[in-house]
Amino acid sequence: MTAMSAGPHFAPGNSPVGAASRAAGSPPGVSRRIAGVEASATLVIDAKAKALQEAGIDVISFGAGEPDFPTPAAIVEAAIAACRDPKSHHYTPTAGLPALREAIAAKTRRDSGLEVTAAQVLVTNGAKHALANAFATLLDPGDEVLIIAPYWTTYPESAQLSGGVPVIVPTDESTDFMVTPERLEEHASQRTKVLLFASPSNPTGTVYPRPAMAEIGRLVAERGWWVVTDEIYEHLVYDGAERHSMPVVLPELADRCVVVNGVSKTFAMTGWRVGWMIGPREIVAAATNLQSQETSNVNNVAQFAALAALSGDMTSVQAMHTAFDRRRRTIHRMLNEIPGVTCTNPRGAFYAFPSLAGVLGRDLHGRRAATTLELAELVLDEVNVAFVPGEAFGAPGYARFSYALSDDDLAEGISRFAALVRESQD
Repeated sequence: MTAMSAGPHFAPGNSPVGAASRAAGSPPGVSRRIAGVEASATLVIDAKAKALQEAGIDVISFGAGEPDFPTPAAIVEAAIAACRDPKSHHYTPTAGLPALREAIAAKTRRDSGLEVTAAQVLVTNGAKHALANAFATLLDPGDEVLIIAPYWTTYPESAQLSGGVPVIVPTDESTDFMVTPERLEEHASQRTKVLLFASPSNPTGTVYPRPAMAEIGRLVAERGWWVVTDEIYEHLVYDGAERHSMPVVLPELADRCVVVNGVSKTFAMTGWRVGWMIGPREIVAAATNLQSQETSNVNNVAQFAALAALSGDMTSVQAMHTAFDRRRRTIHRMLNEIPGVTCTNPRGAFYAFPSLAGVLGRDLHGRRAATTLELAELVLDEVNVAFVPGEAFGAPGYARFSYALSDDDLAEGISRFAALVRESQD
């Protein structure tokens, strides 16, 4: 087991000292705030892998957090029809097409049991934008945000861009990467305002059972904190795991909860950039005012595509789920067969998050990696396999392997990695 360091800390490379040094060396005119922003590590890895592929190198990438399936045909046809309709060629309400906001409210009631109205919905440019809107609306400078590690790389950066202070709450595989109320209290202070919560989790695939979620919710309610809950992977759960929504499990939190979601993962629509935030009317109204000055309405064609996705049948979603589940079982088995690698069973999303601690320091083709950051570079160089090192998620010693790639590529990529490691045993 790779234990994560205790106590609050910031995203890799994003400590106050690191941010200041980057800002000091930034191009003239770039603000310290923007100079301190880390690029998305997952997108950097994916871009490097794609560049190598375009150069003719047979790279297998486990880096991207997106389905490898095309957007279902019916959704694409709805977008084509929207392109031909002149009504789609003009400004529409900042908060989103009325029909789409109604559909999101109906979908939320159907899928999670949370009763909301269209007035509580703001359509955003992807879930990442919804998260940014939520933090910008809730946080004043110096407000602290509890972020459970391993975390999605954007969480700490987004909080800091809104003037917040990310306080990292570490977990490890001994608890299946789940946090306890006691651990949250250890890291809370009088400045704590928001808990960032995600189930299913990116990068670990952790799915919180209802009792554990209720315990956390009760602490949040007692302390008077807000919750921003990321539910983007709600339809991707396996092995009989059940998805739950924090404000449904603990209804008294509904007035202090913002739900972030979108169509990207469920419907293979990452490039369409349609997400949403749901919350109390006054919070959504304030976030809508913010968005009106930043981006105005989301692309109308993409909104009509999202409307078709939410209003259509779930046949394609079920087919993708079946494929992800099959790949999940394969990658979990293959990773655990590699000497020095241990991997918990991911029950949600489409990621495996193994500990690679037992591989660090070994002689691999005459090279040794002291960190998973170095190991990721070594493996890409030696066997043309890309994965995202745990440092990107506040979890050194671990790595994220997306299994949103074909069965054949998955098996080949893990086999290459396994062969590299096993050679060090000979």
